[in-house]
Amino acid sequence: MIAATRLSVLDRSRTREGEDDGAALRATVSLARELEGLGYHRFWVSEHHGVPGVAGAAPTVLAAAVAAATSTIRVGTGGVMLPNHQPLVVAEQFGVLESLFPGRIDMGLGRSVGFTDGVRRALGRGKGDADDFAGQLDELLGWFTGTQRVHPRVHARPAEGLRVPPFVLATGEGAAIAAAAGLPLVIGDLRDRPKVVAAIERYRADFRPSVWSPEPYVVVAGTVAVAATEEEAARMLMPEAWALAYSRTRGEFPPLVPPERIDGSAMTARQREFYAAGLRGHIHGTEEQVRDALEEAVALTAADELLVTTSTYDRAALLDSFARLARVAGLTSADA
Repeated sequence: MIAATRLSVLDRSRTREGEDDGAALRATVSLARELEGLGYHRFWVSEHHGVPGVAGAAPTVLAAAVAAATSTIRVGTGGVMLPNHQPLVVAEQFGVLESLFPGRIDMGLGRSVGFTDGVRRALGRGKGDADDFAGQLDELLGWFTGTQRVHPRVHARPAEGLRVPPFVLATGEGAAIAAAAGLPLVIGDLRDRPKVVAAIERYRADFRPSVWSPEPYVVVAGTVAVAATEEEAARMLMPEAWALAYSRTRGEFPPLVPPERIDGSAMTARQREFYAAGLRGHIHGTEEQVRDALEEAVALTAADELLVTTSTYDRAALLDSFARLARVAGLTSADA
């Protein structure tokens, strides 16, 4: 099953201790080139505002840099948070991307709004702006098809008439909105499989064919770490788990630190609880162990595609993990 399932990567441009944002962004572009050579299907970047440990604040700009540095891999966003933006501007940005890199651009869209009150105020948005995601999505797609009626006699150039594949990230009611709009669904993560499977089943049952997609298409997202030993793979998960625990207890998401630093860190009981939770449920291990786990996940979800979102401190170990994962899936450069 895994050999017949598309395999893609979402990179969040995580910073490392002692590294500035520019280095993280350049590393994202470099990683995309490497993954293209390994045969991955897509490479997506994310949107985060005001987060110290994440450099990716402008996904369409970063996607342009990635697309310019590659030639075959599909490039997109996972995703642009539509409530943060005017649909016309989003349509124009993706219209430019598709015009520059025809046939390679994906438009992944989410319904989250700025994470803190300060960020929301700076964006000119409020929590309630996420409530009309379905309406915002309909307007955005209408800019491409020329059918939007919110702003008569206004046209999105160069987006109108182009077909940039849209994907909906399933946060909150995202799965239901994707089904009603007839769009592909991105859902995760693999740690809460009963919830994920139930949402996928509802999506497939309620799906309405559209000009964008004649049938349901499911992308399941999750963390996957592959190494020579199970212990090495488990250590790869430690930096992100510690960053999550730190953010939950200190209110700030930090750059990634090496596992050796975490081994010697004093943690409060609450931090240790969050840290342990951050380590649980991810797919990790040797190539054989990961192959078995992915086969099980694909069989359970009937996913059309897997989107891997792994973060770790050691970039060499991360690239080695993706190379091992490519072998597990039987990828070749022609698959990109």
